[in-house]
Amino acid sequence: MQTAQRNSLRLLQWMMAASLALPLALFVFASAVSWTSINETADREIERTLDVAHEHALKVFETIDRCLSEIAEVIRGIPDAGISSREESLHLRLKQLTASLPQVKSTWIFDAGGHALANSLVVPAPDINFSDRDYFKAHIDHDIGTYIGEAHTPRPPYQGAAFFAVSRRRQNEDGSFAGAIQASVLPEYFENFYARIGREPGSFFALGRTDGAVLARFPTIDRDLRLDRNGPLGQKLAANPNGGLITVNSPADGIERRLGYKQLAEYPIYVSAGLETSAIRARWIATMSQHLIFGAPATALLFFLLALALRRTRHLHVEAERRTEAEEALKHGQRLEALGQLTGGVAHDFNNLLTVIRASVDLLRRPDLPEARRLRYIEAISDTVSRAAKLTGQLLAFARRQTLKPERFDVRQNVQTLGEMIATLIGSRIEIFTQVPDQPCLINADAGQFETAIINMAVNARDAMDGAGRLTIAVRRAEELPSPGAHPPSPYGYVAVSVEDTGIGIPPDSFGRIFEPFFTTKEVGQGTGLGLSQVFGFAKQSGGEVAVASEVGKGSTFTLYLPRAVGDGRPQSLLTDDAPPVDGSGMAVLVVEDNVEVGRFAADALTQLGYTATLVGNAADALEELTADPTRFDVVFTDVVMPGMSGIELAQEIRRLRFDLPIVLASGYSQVLSQQGSYGFELLQKPYSIEQLSRVLYRVGRWRKVKDGAATPASS
Repeated sequence: MQTAQRNSLRLLQWMMAASLALPLALFVFASAVSWTSINETADREIERTLDVAHEHALKVFETIDRCLSEIAEVIRGIPDAGISSREESLHLRLKQLTASLPQVKSTWIFDAGGHALANSLVVPAPDINFSDRDYFKAHIDHDIGTYIGEAHTPRPPYQGAAFFAVSRRRQNEDGSFAGAIQASVLPEYFENFYARIGREPGSFFALGRTDGAVLARFPTIDRDLRLDRNGPLGQKLAANPNGGLITVNSPADGIERRLGYKQLAEYPIYVSAGLETSAIRARWIATMSQHLIFGAPATALLFFLLALALRRTRHLHVEAERRTEAEEALKHGQRLEALGQLTGGVAHDFNNLLTVIRASVDLLRRPDLPEARRLRYIEAISDTVSRAAKLTGQLLAFARRQTLKPERFDVRQNVQTLGEMIATLIGSRIEIFTQVPDQPCLINADAGQFETAIINMAVNARDAMDGAGRLTIAVRRAEELPSPGAHPPSPYGYVAVSVEDTGIGIPPDSFGRIFEPFFTTKEVGQGTGLGLSQVFGFAKQSGGEVAVASEVGKGSTFTLYLPRAVGDGRPQSLLTDDAPPVDGSGMAVLVVEDNVEVGRFAADALTQLGYTATLVGNAADALEELTADPTRFDVVFTDVVMPGMSGIELAQEIRRLRFDLPIVLASGYSQVLSQQGSYGFELLQKPYSIEQLSRVLYRVGRWRKVKDGAATPASS
């Protein structure tokens, strides 16, 4: 019911979010499309306007060229004296020619010294030297054709508007310099034309020379302007000298514009046309505002209706939660009662076992007890201890503190073997893929618990895919855990086993609880909620970690990290049953046990089997014994849980001090091992028999003797 409530609230919340997100997404998409369209339209407008301005400028300069050609033809072959003698008639001819050209302010004929021989303005021409003007100096050295000069202001006594000159060279019959013919062109003629065609807000036009000198501009400015050829604009023009479209900040007024430019054929002149980018943005804003006028009210109304529905639904759910809380209180009481029954049952079973042990001990104390009955009582005690150990193991398994039986094995082989079993378990509608590396992936862990963990993850994946999909089991090496700090780092890295499914994924509100015991999202009777809890407990106890990655609707990946072991890959078997005890043959054992009774039992038993046992009560005393003479001992047998320094810490300190001694750990409760791991040391689980103890000590002691024997010839 709570899941249905959460789903209904989540649906309304998603609908509310969608009522805003969908129109917003559509608006953003429409804005992007509109922005692109408006920019493309603006570029086309700029190109069309540029074509008009280019055609106009080309015709103007061609007309001026023809005017200069006509003047040159009129004075062809006439020396300066002849021109001066005909000044009045030439003045009238030049004045008539200038009047037909609105773009030309005046026309001039200069001698080689820079003095005016005739002009269209006045007769006689004032005695003024114009040889310092650029339009005159440009022709002195050689014939450069038509020259277009910079902008100038009239020189007194002449007055009027500013101009720029278009000039040609005059030559004598021998090719020497004879003077210049010049036409003064009005920039305002171009500016007036640009004002007529540039009716759009933000329009811009310019006429300039290729060296950066600006001859005419719209909008106009009250100062001369020359572009820096090495600046950003100059570099862009140099990259595409014939023409193009660019976006630049104007060096004159700092306004950003979208500009099109084109060079006049056969003239060192650029014509440009453009629009301010702010004007283009204003068009876009105006277009999108129309969408907002209609879309915003409808979106707000829909959001308001959904918010009202969400509020009413939450109110109904609050009432439902109150009833649920009452039901949970009742269930909590029932769980406490069940826990009490479990505790009572465990206490009852242990009391029965203790009764058998106590009665057997009392009977063994009776004098003159027949040998047959004595053996029967001893066997009863042994059987009862085994039953108590089994009951303890069941309790620890329920609490995820079961004692593990680590062995070294290759994960690749186990995963490949499990493939067929899992295929049968999860059904034929699910495809199974296994990915294993070529190199061995050895770990030192409980193989049974490992296989159970993989099967639990596979079953969980099957349920998430509803029986159909793809399951991938991959094995790889990893250098570190995904969340460092949970365990001391493994010196050899980790082996990562991932189980990936294509199921429904894990909802965010359940993500933090997936490893809790008895937590499940399945229907009643379809799951206990202990599968992933076992995986989590096994990973922690083995010194590893389990990581989860999930995306709702796309699947989940569970990755089990376990410390990697080194070796030749051959399985490392453990003692699985009692066998006859092995004679110690004088092997010296340092026994470290904080429990006096357990320590005495181990030392006495080893002594009777031919071992030389030295008993100490803590790790500090053990280090003193080893420091005094480490060669006295062949093996160290230590409990794990001790006050002060633990058995694992003692083993690590022995390794750090380079005492070349085998170490056997003993523990009946794996909490310490689950936090720190065994680091590959031999582990004997309590309760152990004297037979098991003697055999594991014999095995590690024999390994040392073989090692020392192999080293002796090499050192001689």
